[in-house]
Amino acid sequence: KFKAFRDKNLVEAAREFTVTVMNEEAHGGLDFVAQVPNELTVCWTDCSSVRKKPPVMEWRLLRDGFRCKIVDLLGAPTLIESKFMLPSSWLTLYHSIIALLQTFRQRLKSWTKPLAEPVPIGAVTDYTRHKSDLLLENALLRHQLVVLQRQSKRPRLTWKDRLFLVLLASQLLTWRQTLLIIQPDTLLHWHRDLFTQFWRSKSQHRGGHPPLSPEIISLIQRMATENRLWGAERIRGELRKLGWRVGKGTVLKYLRQARPVRPPSQTWKTFLHNHAAEIWACDFIQVTDVWFRSLFVFVIIELGSRRVVQMGVTRHPTDAWVAQQLREATPFQLGPKYLIRDNDKKYGHHFAAVAAGTQIKVLRTPIRVPKANAICERFIGSVRRECLDHLLILGERHLFQRMKAYIQYYNLYRPHQGLAQRIPTQLEAAPLPALRR
Repeated sequence: KFKAFRDKNLVEAAREFTVTVMNEEAHGGLDFVAQVPNELTVCWTDCSSVRKKPPVMEWRLLRDGFRCKIVDLLGAPTLIESKFMLPSSWLTLYHSIIALLQTFRQRLKSWTKPLAEPVPIGAVTDYTRHKSDLLLENALLRHQLVVLQRQSKRPRLTWKDRLFLVLLASQLLTWRQTLLIIQPDTLLHWHRDLFTQFWRSKSQHRGGHPPLSPEIISLIQRMATENRLWGAERIRGELRKLGWRVGKGTVLKYLRQARPVRPPSQTWKTFLHNHAAEIWACDFIQVTDVWFRSLFVFVIIELGSRRVVQMGVTRHPTDAWVAQQLREATPFQLGPKYLIRDNDKKYGHHFAAVAAGTQIKVLRTPIRVPKANAICERFIGSVRRECLDHLLILGERHLFQRMKAYIQYYNLYRPHQGLAQRIPTQLEAAPLPALRR
């Protein structure tokens, strides 16, 4: 036995040997070259060559007797024998025993490999086994599942696998601790799905009345077309006089096909178009000045001509201030018939009193429906895009001057797409364009 500690690569490569140069005072090392079944070949490196690869120098470690042959730099072979010599016959016997053991080990693995039998047959077979064997096998399989969960991808389970897992978990008290590849919430979700599918199949409509004949259907549609005031119950009664019993839902089904359901009154768009000259709309514009303080602009617009009737700027829009703005917009009790506003709390009892005094009917828009006050919303967007987004507002007076100049331009010079590119002041006496349906 030789011992070598000058080169770590040699010790890592020669797993079956521990090799050492007998001349420990030599300045050099051993580099691994090759390993064959009967010998180990390494190289001797001289440190004086400044890590330069020397000529091929061999050190063969023969297994039969551990006889070493060293070739130095000059190529002179040197033979060093170990103190312990192993006869070749013993070595042959040793290799034969190792080969026999490996063959027996492979045969034993093939004999003890479990058969791929179906689950029901395996469950019946488990009744004949001992409880300790079943516990050990359960622990082994559980550990393998842990390894599978750690290393493999997410497995895909079929509906048969889900049904089987749900049935097993329903009979086991510790089913939450037994689940490894799925979460308990997932199994509960599968159980709910199976429950829903089961009762859905149970509650499916198996039978029922036969479908109506084409003659009855055409008769229902004809009654609905020729008699606009007849409803489903009236048509049902007429069919019953003829000896046909038809449900109300069936009559309504074919009634809607022949006579579509229309709203009981005119739409909001039609109302605005018919009364545009008699409707005003008001709203607030919130502006932030250069000192990050809030300012409020109150505007009133006439829907028929898109003309801005009143404008005011303040930091504190109270109910009294808003009522004063409406009072200034309606001098001598002259005002519109309707006034559209939103559900802001700034419109209080003072505002309502001024509106009632001028005989104005206030129309409140629905919550979160900006299209109900579309004219004001479009005006606010135009003000921001064309004026306020390009200015730094210094204060209340500055904002009032800028808004006054913009409103003068808006009323006198700016064409509007909704008015066929005409100006609001030119449309105060002109009729509106026809409504597009």
